[in-house]
Amino acid sequence: MFAAVLLMLCGAGGHRFACLDHNLGKAMIFSADGQIEWEHAAPAGDDLWVLPNGNVLLTMGTGVSEFTRQGQEVFKYRSKSEIYACQRLSDGMTFVGECNGGRLLCVKPDGGIAHEIRLLAEGVDGGHVFMRNARRLANGNYLVALYGSDAVREYDAEGKVVREIPAAGGPHSVVRLPNGNTLISCGDRPGGSRVFEVDASGTTVWQVKGDELPGISLKFMAGVHRLPNGNTVMCNWLGHGNLGKGPHLIEVTPAKEVVWTFADHKRVQTISCIQLLDVPGDVLKGEVLR
Repeated sequence: MFAAVLLMLCGAGGHRFACLDHNLGKAMIFSADGQIEWEHAAPAGDDLWVLPNGNVLLTMGTGVSEFTRQGQEVFKYRSKSEIYACQRLSDGMTFVGECNGGRLLCVKPDGGIAHEIRLLAEGVDGGHVFMRNARRLANGNYLVALYGSDAVREYDAEGKVVREIPAAGGPHSVVRLPNGNTLISCGDRPGGSRVFEVDASGTTVWQVKGDELPGISLKFMAGVHRLPNGNTVMCNWLGHGNLGKGPHLIEVTPAKEVVWTFADHKRVQTISCIQLLDVPGDVLKGEVLR
């Protein structure tokens, strides 16, 4: 029994996954038995995708890059703004969410901007806390975690607000689920340290928060990945004075039973995002829910 628990906590016998460690400035791919298969420098990285061709698309402080497994950079976009969100679209464009500038961008393969939506007036700096994760939806709308405003907003293709979801605690990641519900993680501001799901009416239909998981304290909830079986893998970001004070990754069932954790505090400090690589789904078709 003890050995089984130890394997679960170390990540062995668990999932193969890709992640970003914000503090260490690394992108990493771990095997199911907890070994590092691949890593690359990613200063201040916060969002990443493993693409169908095996390349890795990720944010790096004030930029977005795509690297082959051999380390060759095959796409790049650079900005003066902090960037916490990226996403490869089905048409080959790359969605980029600029934090300080408050811009939602569709970037061409050559790095040029094909489409821009401004959430802030030109010249206004939203600062470090304005925006975290954001996603372009299949209908052309945008789902944006406005961290400093404690709200998630959905914008249409012209930048008009079509929905707002209160998200006390500082929303970090947002996912639109196939049933129309929205999955949101929140940081460690007042009311935060939680992951919750709301339906189209705004009613919370599922939530994990604080210390309700036995033996686990949620700190700053960052990236999330909803799995095909209904389970949710959550990133428990351990910055802000919490290094080593909990597992980095937690998988819970809809009934909030913990079925897997990852807590390698020797090689990892602060995991900000997660993509499981042992579950089906094409990221270009919106089938990977993170």
